[in-house]
Amino acid sequence: MPRIEIDAPGAAAVGPYSHAIDTDGLVFLSGQTPIDSATGHLAEGPIDVQTRQCLRNLGNVLRAAQLTFDDVVKCNVFLCDMNDFAAMNAVYAEHFSNPAPARTTIGVASLPLDARIEIEMIARRPQR
Repeated sequence: MPRIEIDAPGAAAVGPYSHAIDTDGLVFLSGQTPIDSATGHLAEGPIDVQTRQCLRNLGNVLRAAQLTFDDVVKCNVFLCDMNDFAAMNAVYAEHFSNPAPARTTIGVASLPLDARIEIEMIARRPQR
């Protein structure tokens, strides 16, 4: 099965990886940190600000793949401080309709560029 790269304007990459890979009806979105693509800098502020920026970046990748948040089936959220869980969860919930995607939230020691959060997703192309 070929891997088709998806490059998304408005999403940042801080290493040698694709924004997403489309293969066999599944689209694997690389983790996005809260980098503002307009400035190239981390969005500053509390976890709700950083969560919104992560989801904005992921929304840009989904649009580049001609998908929406409704096509997302699985998310992994990485938090540096699990005390941020409730505030992250409130912003996260604004982006998904029911049934919400499956999700894992993991506490980590650190993330690239001192981000407080990173989110990755898997989406499925609608059946034709």
